[in-house]
Amino acid sequence: MKKLILLGLFSVILMNCNKKTETVPAKTETDTTAATEAIIDTLGPKSFCYMSVTGKDTVFASIDDNLGTITGKISYKNNEKDSSKGDVTGFKSGDTLKLTYEFEAEGTKSKRDIFFIQKGKTLIEGIGAQKDDNGQMKYANENKINYKDGYTLETADCKAVTKALN
Repeated sequence: MKKLILLGLFSVILMNCNKKTETVPAKTETDTTAATEAIIDTLGPKSFCYMSVTGKDTVFASIDDNLGTITGKISYKNNEKDSSKGDVTGFKSGDTLKLTYEFEAEGTKSKRDIFFIQKGKTLIEGIGAQKDDNGQMKYANENKINYKDGYTLETADCKAVTKALN
């Protein structure tokens, strides 16, 4: 019996000696600055600049989109009509920017609704009947806004747009 136990113990030792030892690969340090640069911020505000030239009339717009809350500036430089310049605030609903335009024209401060449909890299201004609502011009019926006849603003260089807005 002793021989059997010794023989079993000896075979277990031999099997353990024949096993290959696996080495754990060394942990390499990654460059955290390179990984950080590749991260794209999808939550921060996004700034866009637009411009439209129709004949001798020009519209400039600088829009900041912060998760659907819109702020910015717009300037209408009209050739034979009153020009205006002011701030816009509002929100994005689907592909529509629903904004309130606070502007000054001919020394008078005014407020009016201004909606844009966003298609790709363009904004198309909505045209529709407006009514006075406590000093602010609002669309009479949002379902009857025409987006075919308004200005079509294309993306533009922000330096040129910012210069025109100042």
